[in-house]
Amino acid sequence: MTYCIGMRIDKGLVFMSDTRTSAGVDNFATSKKMFTWSTPGERVITIMTAGNLATTQAMISLLEERSKSPEDRDPSILRQTTMFQVARLVGATLKEVIAESSPGGQTSDDQFAASVIVGGQIGEGPPTVFLVYPQGNFIEITDDTPFFQIGETKYGKPILVRAYDRRMSFEEAIKLLLVSFDSTVKSNLSVGLPFDLMVYETGSFDTSRQKRVGQDDPVYQSISTGWGDALRDAFQLLPSYSV
Repeated sequence: MTYCIGMRIDKGLVFMSDTRTSAGVDNFATSKKMFTWSTPGERVITIMTAGNLATTQAMISLLEERSKSPEDRDPSILRQTTMFQVARLVGATLKEVIAESSPGGQTSDDQFAASVIVGGQIGEGPPTVFLVYPQGNFIEITDDTPFFQIGETKYGKPILVRAYDRRMSFEEAIKLLLVSFDSTVKSNLSVGLPFDLMVYETGSFDTSRQKRVGQDDPVYQSISTGWGDALRDAFQLLPSYSV
């Protein structure tokens, strides 16, 4: 299992993914799940993956290979004209990998299934995020649905729903995501540190704002202990309730 979030706010996009992979309670490992392609001044594309690790690695490898192949080798993620076309390419590549891995037929609950978050900005188009399903189809983020989650989503979603505000700063958005991830880590062994973080500011086409958040990160440690304390303090302000 894994946990990834792609979020849009007024200032741009924020992505975060964990790095834990598991094949049983006694077999945990660390594997990168966030990948970025860019062309300076033109495009930034970020992909996060969840599901069967062999499937997601094969999909990323195909996208990488085709983006670095000679000009007559298509399709390339770096030559798509819109983020919609990028989402179509990612969906088609994911479907291709799953179909090749499961010749007996593809179903959404197949052992080779995976899901993907892809987001970014191309040219003058707006920054956006898509959620791509194993079947290759996808949906786009909206004002009513300003973030997508994949993987182990249920523990961190209530926090996002209660506290999200499109006007928040990048710093506030990062804190919100860290609380959501911390809640998930504390609830499920299959999600774990370190976390990969990327912040993209609208129109910047800058990929430099990336960081890996480890167990010893002071901000994460402060949030991990502080938000629980703050919640307990808040209980004291609520009306008394007795049975």
